Amino acid sequence: MSSTFTIIFGIIAILLPLVVGRLFWKRFDHYFGRGDTVYMNSLEYFLKKIGSTILIAFIILWIGMSLVFNDSAS
Repeated sequence: MSSTFTIIFGIIAILLPLVVGRLFWKRFDHYFGRGDTVYMNSLEYFLKKIGSTILIAFIILWIGMSLVFNDSAS
């Protein structure tokens, strides 16, 4: 893979977790909120929301970077 493609795919692999994390953050209330506003305003709910968003974004970043730099080493 040429260095141009490595740079382009690297930029995509860095920006994709930001987009997915943002979408997951917005839709987390719909998936796990249960419609209970007291629960959704608690610290426990916020920690679950931020922790799962970071986890999802990090996994996607890990997969993207491993795909980008897997071929560039050879």
